[in-house]
Amino acid sequence: MTALVTTLSGVLRYRGREGQWSWALHRVSGLGTLLFLSIHILDTATVYFAPQLYSHAIALYRHWLFGIGEIILVACVIYHGLNGLRVAVFDWRPEWMVYQKQASYTVFAAFLVLFIPAALFMGNTIIQKSILGR
Repeated sequence: MTALVTTLSGVLRYRGREGQWSWALHRVSGLGTLLFLSIHILDTATVYFAPQLYSHAIALYRHWLFGIGEIILVACVIYHGLNGLRVAVFDWRPEWMVYQKQASYTVFAAFLVLFIPAALFMGNTIIQKSILGR
């Protein structure tokens, strides 16, 4: 556990600035998307092998906590996609690497523009259907 704490504290203190944070968020968002896809493939496979387990999983996914997980998934997909475009542009035009700071802020701003309305819509649905029971 101490090795994990040391590693995390080192990552948080690293002074790579925007490039380091973009790299870390790109990895985390990719892993979050991979986790979802793995769970999705496994639970979809149960429809063939154990239909009653699949029905139980679908009922479980209607819980409001899974709705919050879906909001996190949308954040992961949006950020990973936008940052992937930034990485592709810099691979295509390495001389533009001097604009990495501006590009990182542009990705973050575009992420907020796309994510906030989606999160509000999804959050409203969670409140309406799960918490208020409508």
